[in-house]
Amino acid sequence: MRAPRAAQTTLARPVTLSGRGVHGDRPSRVTLAPAAPRSGIVFSAGGAELRADWRGVDATQLRTRLSRGAASVSTVEHLLAALFGLGVDNALILVEGDEVPAMDGSAQAFVAAIDEAGIVDLPAPRALLQVVRPVQASLGAGWAELAPAASGLSLDVEIAFEGPIGRQRRAISLTPESFRSELSRARSFGFLRDAERLWRDGLALGASLENTVVLDGETVLNPQGLRFADECVRHKMLDVVGDLALAGAPLIGAFRSFRGGHALNMALLDAAMRAGALEWREASTATFAASEAPGQRPSP
Repeated sequence: MRAPRAAQTTLARPVTLSGRGVHGDRPSRVTLAPAAPRSGIVFSAGGAELRADWRGVDATQLRTRLSRGAASVSTVEHLLAALFGLGVDNALILVEGDEVPAMDGSAQAFVAAIDEAGIVDLPAPRALLQVVRPVQASLGAGWAELAPAASGLSLDVEIAFEGPIGRQRRAISLTPESFRSELSRARSFGFLRDAERLWRDGLALGASLENTVVLDGETVLNPQGLRFADECVRHKMLDVVGDLALAGAPLIGAFRSFRGGHALNMALLDAAMRAGALEWREASTATFAASEAPGQRPSP
């Protein structure tokens, strides 16, 4: 696995995407803009700035929503996954609307936008969060864990559904290359039988065959079928990448989950922070063994 970038990064120039929200079915427009070193990923929505931070998450049913006061921005996970997966540390996201546009239900359009904008290094050392002790969280039949690793972030995700999905498991070492080729094109999925219940809850109002893999019994309703035989577990892994971005910095460790989701991912981050399982490193020192002396967050 290659060594992590030593310098923080941002976008070279602004880039804008437009579409509709998959849950609210309202028009949405986001502009990804460069940001200064150590600013992190910040959403500007409803007159407020919302940092991409696990402590700001207030909803996890079928999406991850950030809020601050009366302002909120929903369905941030696919955009965050693209930024995190490609190694963008700092960006200002200007949101017109209350939800990130669904695009095709994957991170593909966000990856293309980041490529169009370009990624540049900044004059500041990159901060990383290293897992220094194992931590686990569980919700119902699902569980997730983080464990120490010498370098990089590995993901091992398993899902279990009835119908054509069944049990699927995939493991990768996360790099910009593996994110592009293995995860970025995997789309959201759902079951036709759940549609009316979700609509009553104000969810999936904008879901369609253009932004969701729809399953009806044993049948995939999308005319083009699946992009991968295991597209569903790949999408769950994509969601994990977006949710882990809310830790506030790239992680050095090993993630594993069974029957996970946004709520479980947030419970794991909460457990890791409370247990002191994550410690700050600079990129140049983040590959030593997790048993060495604890580090401190690099000073601004």
